[in-house]
Amino acid sequence: MTANCILERVTETQSTNDDLLERWRAGELIDPVARLAHKQTAGKGRAGRSWFAKPGDSISFSLAYPFKRTPAEMTGLSLLVGMAVITGIAEALNLDSNVLHQAGLRLKWPNDLLLNNSKLGGILIEGGQAKAGNSTWMIIGIGMNLRNRAAIEAGLDNPSGLKISTLDQLITAPAELPDTEYLWIKLIAALESALKQFDEVGFAPYQAQWKRWDAYTGQAVSISGIGKEPIHGISQGIDETGALLLQQDNKTLVIHAGDVSLRAQS
Repeated sequence: MTANCILERVTETQSTNDDLLERWRAGELIDPVARLAHKQTAGKGRAGRSWFAKPGDSISFSLAYPFKRTPAEMTGLSLLVGMAVITGIAEALNLDSNVLHQAGLRLKWPNDLLLNNSKLGGILIEGGQAKAGNSTWMIIGIGMNLRNRAAIEAGLDNPSGLKISTLDQLITAPAELPDTEYLWIKLIAALESALKQFDEVGFAPYQAQWKRWDAYTGQAVSISGIGKEPIHGISQGIDETGALLLQQDNKTLVIHAGDVSLRAQS
Protein backbone atom coordinates (compact mmCIF):
# COMPACT_ATOMS: atom_id res chain seq x y z
CA MET A 1 0.00 0.00 0.00
CA THR A 2 1.29 3.46 -0.85
CA ALA A 3 0.37 6.71 0.81
CA ASN A 4 -2.64 8.57 -0.60
CA CYS A 5 -2.09 11.84 1.23
CA ILE A 6 -0.04 14.78 0.01
CA LEU A 7 3.64 14.23 0.83
CA GLU A 8 5.88 17.20 1.63
CA ARG A 9 9.58 17.17 2.36
CA VAL A 10 11.53 20.14 3.75
CA THR A 11 15.18 20.52 4.64
CA GLU A 12 14.53 22.53 7.78
CA THR A 13 11.62 23.94 9.77
CA GLN A 14 10.88 24.82 13.37
CA SER A 15 8.18 22.19 13.86
CA THR A 16 6.24 20.14 11.34
CA ASN A 17 3.31 20.05 13.78
CA ASP A 18 3.27 23.84 14.02
CA ASP A 19 3.50 24.16 10.22
CA LEU A 20 0.35 22.07 9.76
CA LEU A 21 -1.45 23.59 12.74
CA GLU A 22 -1.04 27.04 11.20
CA ARG A 23 -2.64 25.82 7.98
CA TRP A 24 -5.53 24.22 9.87
CA ARG A 25 -6.21 27.40 11.83
CA ALA A 26 -6.15 29.38 8.58
CA GLY A 27 -8.65 26.98 6.99
CA GLU A 28 -6.12 25.90 4.35
CA LEU A 29 -6.26 22.12 4.87
CA ILE A 30 -8.38 20.18 2.40
CA ASP A 31 -6.76 16.77 1.98
CA PRO A 32 -4.53 14.78 4.38
CA VAL A 33 -0.96 16.10 4.36
CA ALA A 34 2.24 14.47 5.64
CA ARG A 35 5.26 16.74 6.21
CA LEU A 36 8.76 15.37 6.77
CA ALA A 37 11.64 17.54 7.95
CA HIS A 38 15.32 16.65 7.73
CA LYS A 39 15.92 19.04 10.61
CA GLN A 40 13.54 20.56 13.17
CA THR A 41 14.92 23.54 15.08
CA ALA A 42 12.07 23.68 17.61
CA GLY A 43 10.68 20.16 17.67
CA LYS A 44 8.37 19.50 20.58
CA GLY A 45 7.03 16.66 22.64
CA ARG A 46 4.17 16.35 25.06
CA ALA A 47 3.57 19.06 27.71
CA GLY A 48 5.71 21.57 25.84
CA ARG A 49 8.90 19.57 26.20
CA SER A 50 11.48 19.92 23.46
CA TRP A 51 12.10 16.95 21.15
CA PHE A 52 15.75 16.50 20.26
CA ALA A 53 16.15 15.10 16.77
CA LYS A 54 19.63 14.72 15.34
CA PRO A 55 19.48 15.07 11.52
CA GLY A 56 20.24 11.77 9.84
CA ASP A 57 19.94 9.84 13.08
CA SER A 58 16.20 10.32 13.56
CA ILE A 59 12.96 10.80 11.67
CA SER A 60 10.53 13.64 12.42
CA PHE A 61 7.26 14.15 10.57
CA SER A 62 3.63 15.14 11.04
CA LEU A 63 0.40 14.00 9.42
CA ALA A 64 -2.68 16.24 9.25
CA TYR A 65 -5.76 14.05 8.94
CA PRO A 66 -9.50 14.92 8.89
CA PHE A 67 -12.03 12.83 10.84
CA LYS A 68 -15.81 12.68 10.68
CA ARG A 69 -15.77 12.16 14.46
CA THR A 70 -16.16 14.99 16.93
CA PRO A 71 -13.24 15.82 19.25
CA ALA A 72 -15.08 14.02 22.09
CA GLU A 73 -15.08 10.85 19.97
CA MET A 74 -11.30 10.85 19.43
CA THR A 75 -10.38 9.05 22.67
CA GLY A 76 -7.73 6.40 22.21
CA LEU A 77 -6.30 7.98 19.06
CA SER A 78 -2.72 8.23 20.37
CA LEU A 79 -2.82 4.54 21.34
CA LEU A 80 -4.03 3.56 17.89
CA VAL A 81 -1.27 5.68 16.32
CA GLY A 82 1.31 3.80 18.40
CA MET A 83 0.08 0.48 17.04
CA ALA A 84 0.08 1.85 13.48
CA VAL A 85 3.71 2.92 13.91
CA ILE A 86 4.58 -0.63 14.97
CA THR A 87 2.84 -1.93 11.84
CA GLY A 88 4.83 0.53 9.72
CA ILE A 89 8.09 -0.53 11.37
CA ALA A 90 7.31 -4.19 10.71
CA GLU A 91 6.60 -3.44 7.06
CA ALA A 92 9.70 -1.28 6.60
CA LEU A 93 12.05 -3.77 8.27
CA ASN A 94 10.31 -6.80 6.76
CA LEU A 95 9.92 -8.29 10.22
CA ASP A 96 6.94 -10.08 11.71
CA SER A 97 5.28 -8.25 14.60
CA ASN A 98 5.98 -11.29 16.81
CA VAL A 99 9.70 -10.76 16.19
CA LEU A 100 9.38 -7.10 17.20
CA HIS A 101 7.50 -8.09 20.35
CA GLN A 102 10.13 -10.67 21.28
CA ALA A 103 12.84 -8.05 20.69
CA GLY A 104 11.27 -5.83 23.37
CA LEU A 105 9.29 -3.28 21.33
CA ARG A 106 6.48 -1.89 23.50
CA LEU A 107 4.06 1.03 23.85
CA LYS A 108 3.94 3.25 26.92
CA TRP A 109 0.58 4.85 27.64
CA PRO A 110 -0.41 7.20 26.21
CA ASN A 111 2.09 8.07 23.48
CA ASP A 112 5.62 6.63 23.63
CA LEU A 113 7.40 3.79 21.88
CA LEU A 114 9.91 1.87 23.97
CA LEU A 115 12.54 -0.68 23.07
CA ASN A 116 13.69 -2.67 26.08
CA ASN A 117 12.36 0.06 28.39
CA SER A 118 14.32 2.81 26.59
CA LYS A 119 12.64 5.52 24.55
CA LEU A 120 12.52 4.80 20.83
CA GLY A 121 10.00 7.42 19.79
CA GLY A 122 7.17 9.71 20.78
CA ILE A 123 3.79 10.83 19.50
CA LEU A 124 2.26 14.30 19.84
CA ILE A 125 -1.32 14.90 18.71
CA GLU A 126 -2.85 18.37 18.41
CA GLY A 127 -5.78 19.91 16.56
CA GLY A 128 -9.53 19.96 16.91
CA GLN A 129 -12.69 21.20 15.23
CA ALA A 130 -12.95 24.79 13.99
CA LYS A 131 -16.73 24.79 14.43
CA ALA A 132 -19.52 22.28 14.96
CA GLY A 133 -20.20 20.23 11.85
CA ASN A 134 -16.71 20.67 10.41
CA SER A 135 -14.18 17.88 10.10
CA THR A 136 -12.04 17.27 13.16
CA TRP A 137 -8.46 17.82 12.01
CA MET A 138 -5.78 16.10 14.06
CA ILE A 139 -2.10 16.87 13.57
CA ILE A 140 -0.16 13.73 14.44
CA GLY A 141 3.52 14.33 15.08
CA ILE A 142 5.94 11.42 15.30
CA GLY A 143 9.62 11.43 16.18
CA MET A 144 11.75 8.29 16.21
CA ASN A 145 15.42 7.59 16.88
CA LEU A 146 17.02 5.64 14.03
CA ARG A 147 20.74 5.19 14.72
CA ASN A 148 23.75 6.43 16.73
CA ARG A 149 22.11 6.02 20.11
CA ALA A 150 25.07 7.36 22.08
CA ALA A 151 25.20 10.57 20.04
CA ILE A 152 21.49 11.22 20.56
CA GLU A 153 21.75 10.59 24.31
CA ALA A 154 24.76 12.91 24.52
CA GLY A 155 22.75 15.72 22.91
CA LEU A 156 19.92 15.57 25.44
CA ASP A 157 19.35 17.99 28.28
CA ASN A 158 18.68 14.95 30.40
CA PRO A 159 18.53 15.48 34.18
CA SER A 160 16.22 12.48 34.56
CA GLY A 161 18.73 10.14 32.93
CA LEU A 162 16.32 9.11 30.16
CA LYS A 163 17.62 6.09 28.26
CA ILE A 164 17.41 6.17 24.47
CA SER A 165 16.97 3.33 22.03
CA THR A 166 17.28 3.38 18.24
CA LEU A 167 15.56 1.51 15.44
CA ASP A 168 18.80 -0.03 14.21
CA GLN A 169 18.92 -2.09 17.39
CA LEU A 170 16.19 -4.21 15.80
CA ILE A 171 18.41 -4.99 12.81
CA THR A 172 20.62 -8.07 12.67
CA ALA A 173 23.82 -7.79 10.62
CA PRO A 174 24.41 -7.83 7.70
CA ALA A 175 20.98 -6.23 7.18
CA GLU A 176 20.77 -2.43 7.38
CA LEU A 177 18.10 0.12 8.12
CA PRO A 178 16.13 1.18 5.06
CA ASP A 179 16.54 4.79 4.01
CA THR A 180 14.41 7.41 5.72
CA GLU A 181 12.18 7.95 2.67
CA TYR A 182 11.22 4.27 2.50
CA LEU A 183 10.58 4.11 6.25
CA TRP A 184 8.45 7.26 6.08
CA ILE A 185 6.28 5.94 3.25
CA LYS A 186 5.65 2.69 5.13
CA LEU A 187 4.75 4.57 8.31
CA ILE A 188 2.38 6.91 6.47
CA ALA A 189 0.66 4.01 4.70
CA ALA A 190 0.15 2.19 8.02
CA LEU A 191 -1.16 5.37 9.63
CA GLU A 192 -3.62 6.11 6.81
CA SER A 193 -5.05 2.60 7.00
CA ALA A 194 -5.39 2.70 10.79
CA LEU A 195 -6.86 6.21 10.90
CA LYS A 196 -9.49 5.32 8.30
CA GLN A 197 -10.57 2.35 10.42
CA PHE A 198 -10.53 4.42 13.60
CA ASP A 199 -12.80 7.01 12.01
CA GLU A 200 -15.31 4.26 11.25
CA VAL A 201 -15.23 2.13 14.41
CA GLY A 202 -13.37 4.05 17.14
CA PHE A 203 -10.81 2.61 19.52
CA ALA A 204 -12.77 -0.15 21.30
CA PRO A 205 -11.99 -2.93 18.75
CA TYR A 206 -8.25 -2.30 19.30
CA GLN A 207 -8.28 -2.53 23.10
CA ALA A 208 -7.02 -6.13 23.29
CA GLN A 209 -4.39 -5.53 20.60
CA TRP A 210 -2.97 -2.55 22.48
CA LYS A 211 -2.75 -4.55 25.72
CA ARG A 212 -0.38 -6.94 23.98
CA TRP A 213 2.11 -4.09 23.49
CA ASP A 214 1.54 -2.46 26.90
CA ALA A 215 4.92 -1.85 28.53
CA TYR A 216 3.70 -1.59 32.11
CA THR A 217 0.63 -3.73 32.66
CA GLY A 218 0.67 -5.39 36.06
CA GLN A 219 3.52 -3.20 37.29
CA ALA A 220 3.72 -0.57 40.02
CA VAL A 221 3.68 2.82 38.33
CA SER A 222 3.65 6.50 39.13
CA ILE A 223 1.55 8.96 37.12
CA SER A 224 2.44 12.61 37.35
CA GLY A 225 1.14 15.81 35.81
CA ILE A 226 2.32 19.39 35.87
CA GLY A 227 1.60 20.94 39.25
CA LYS A 228 0.04 17.76 40.60
CA GLU A 229 1.19 15.21 43.12
CA PRO A 230 2.11 11.85 41.57
CA ILE A 231 -0.51 9.10 41.73
CA HIS A 232 0.76 5.61 42.49
CA GLY A 233 -0.81 2.25 41.82
CA ILE A 234 -0.71 -0.91 39.73
CA SER A 235 -1.31 -0.50 36.02
CA GLN A 236 -4.19 -2.69 34.90
CA GLY A 237 -4.13 -1.86 31.22
CA ILE A 238 -6.76 0.26 29.51
CA ASP A 239 -10.51 0.41 29.07
CA GLU A 240 -12.40 0.47 25.77
CA THR A 241 -11.85 4.22 25.40
CA GLY A 242 -8.08 3.95 25.85
CA ALA A 243 -8.09 5.37 29.40
CA LEU A 244 -5.53 3.91 31.80
CA LEU A 245 -6.83 1.74 34.65
CA LEU A 246 -4.88 2.21 37.87
CA GLN A 247 -5.45 -0.14 40.81
CA GLN A 248 -5.15 1.41 44.27
CA ASP A 249 -5.91 -0.99 47.11
CA ASN A 250 -9.61 -1.84 46.62
CA LYS A 251 -10.45 0.78 44.00
CA THR A 252 -9.68 1.35 40.34
CA LEU A 253 -8.95 4.84 39.05
CA VAL A 254 -9.68 5.70 35.42
CA ILE A 255 -6.98 8.02 34.06
CA HIS A 256 -7.92 9.77 30.83
CA ALA A 257 -5.51 11.08 28.21
CA GLY A 258 -3.95 14.37 29.18
CA ASP A 259 -0.81 15.84 30.60
CA VAL A 260 0.38 12.81 32.48
CA SER A 261 3.49 10.68 32.39
CA LEU A 262 3.96 7.09 33.33
CA ARG A 263 7.06 5.84 35.10
CA ALA A 264 7.91 2.45 36.54
CA GLN A 265 8.50 2.89 40.25
CA SER A 266 11.79 1.83 41.75
